[in-house]
Amino acid sequence: MSRQKKVLVVGTGTIGEPLIGLLSTYREELGIDEVLFHKRTPLLTDRSKVRDLMRRGAHLVTDEDRMTAFEDLNVGSPSMTTEQALEESSVVIDCTPAGNQMKEALYNEFAPNTDLFVAQGSEFGFGKMYARGINDEALIHGEDKFIQVVSCNTHNISVLIDTLALGEGKDNLRNGRFVCVRRSNDLSQDSGFLPSPEVGKHKDETFGTHHARDAYHLFRTLGLELNLFSSALKLNTQYMHVIQFYLQLEKATTLDAILERIHSNDRIAVTHKHTANSVFSFGRDHGFYGRILNQTVIPTDTLAVLNGGHDVVGYCFTPQDGNSILSSLAATVWAMYPEDYDQRVQSLKDWFFEEV
Repeated sequence: MSRQKKVLVVGTGTIGEPLIGLLSTYREELGIDEVLFHKRTPLLTDRSKVRDLMRRGAHLVTDEDRMTAFEDLNVGSPSMTTEQALEESSVVIDCTPAGNQMKEALYNEFAPNTDLFVAQGSEFGFGKMYARGINDEALIHGEDKFIQVVSCNTHNISVLIDTLALGEGKDNLRNGRFVCVRRSNDLSQDSGFLPSPEVGKHKDETFGTHHARDAYHLFRTLGLELNLFSSALKLNTQYMHVIQFYLQLEKATTLDAILERIHSNDRIAVTHKHTANSVFSFGRDHGFYGRILNQTVIPTDTLAVLNGGHDVVGYCFTPQDGNSILSSLAATVWAMYPEDYDQRVQSLKDWFFEEV
C-alpha cells in the first residue's frame, strides 16, 4: 500500500493560515490526502482561527506537552503530535521565522523519509531558492529536499526581470535597480506599525538589501549572474508594498513589446488603479482569503521606455503573501507529482487575475 500524501504546514500566521485554507479547499484537485497544521501555543485569541481551519478539513497537530492545553481551550483534541506528523508527512511547509532553526533541530532527522521541506523568504540558506515559473527547471526531484520560497518582494523583482528583460535573451539585462516601498505591518499584526516613513540601510555592499541578493541567488540556480541592486523603506501604511523599478537592457525594446510580454504572462496582473488601498481592496473582495496570487500587479500607464529603448521604468504593487503562498503550494505539489504538478496547480487558475 502506497504512502498517503500528507502535507504539514507549520505556523498559522500571515502565510500559514491562508495556505492551510488553500490546501484544504483544493485538497482533492491537488492530490493531497490530508492537510495537517502545527500550532505550538494555545491562545484564546487564536481559538476562532484554529476552529475554522479544522472546520475546513485541516487537522491540528502540536507538541506532546501541549496536547492537553488545546483540549482545555475547547478546540477538540489534536490529531497527533509534532513528531508523528513529521514522520507521516510527504511535505512539510514551515511558515515561521524559525525555519533554519527547525531544520537543525528536527527536519534533518526526518529528511530521509520526507519528499520536501519548504521554508519562507526570511530563512536564507535553508535550501535552493524557488519562485513558481521562474526557476522550476532548476529543481531536481529526489535531490532537492530543502527549498526556500523567496520573499514577496523578491518574487516581484524576479518576475519583472524574467518577463521584461530575459524574455529577449538570458544576457539581455545590463542591470536592474529596485526601490522597495514597504508597508509597515500586516493588518493582522498588532505591533510593528510606524509613525512615519523609515528608510532602510544598504547592509549588503553588492546588492543593497536582501531583495536583490535573493533574486540574484534565485537566477543563479539557472546559471545566471545578474547585476542587481535594491533599496528599501517602510511607510506608515498597512496596505501593500510598492516597487519602483529601473531595468537597463542590451537590446532596444518598445512600450508595445513590453506590454505584450506583460499581458501574456499569467503570473502578472495589470491594473488602472494607482493606489495601494484600491488594489488591496480588490484582493480583499475577490481574492482567496483576501490574497491576490499573482506575483505582481502593474499599473501599465506608469511604464516608460527611455534611452532609445534600452531602459524600462515603472511601478508595481506586490501581492505580499499571495505570491509566496502560490509558490509554496507549487513546490509542494511538485514534490509529490513532478510529472504533472503544473497541471494540478492550474486548478487554482480562477485566483490568477488578468486585471485588478
